[in-house]
Amino acid sequence: MTEQEIESRAQRAVELFKNGFNCAQAVFASCADIYGIKDEQLALRLSASFGGGMGRMRLVCGAASGMFMLAGLQNGSFTPHDNEGKMANYAFVQQLAGDFKAQYGSLICAELLGLAPKGAVTGYGLQVTGDDPKPADRTPEYYEKRPCPEMIAEAVRIYLRNIKS
Repeated sequence: MTEQEIESRAQRAVELFKNGFNCAQAVFASCADIYGIKDEQLALRLSASFGGGMGRMRLVCGAASGMFMLAGLQNGSFTPHDNEGKMANYAFVQQLAGDFKAQYGSLICAELLGLAPKGAVTGYGLQVTGDDPKPADRTPEYYEKRPCPEMIAEAVRIYLRNIKS
């Protein structure tokens, strides 16, 4: 895949987000067709629950979750005792996570949005920081104050650059 194609998909993901879809939906739906998911509505529904850091609980970033869902389509194991396949998929997810964290300092939605200090929501002591399932109104002010569009585009770039080799 060329850099131009990667950038086109990254911008499509930003467009989906700015049209009201969540970050996971934007990343996943912008690339799901690569794996034969031609029905965009299906892609959007499959990834809907991962926005807002998993159901708006502000845990794992939806853009990262979208990458991880794509990783499952790329090389996810579908045989119960395929430990080699699971290991390959987990290694791929860890590579993607490492690249994203190197860029933004965290994988945690609350930390990325400045709702919690970096490192505050980690390990087994995960704290659910959001308890209101109501999404924020998508106004011009919402988009201006959110770092999400940049992270969504970069998640697509990270993902596609990792599969192009």
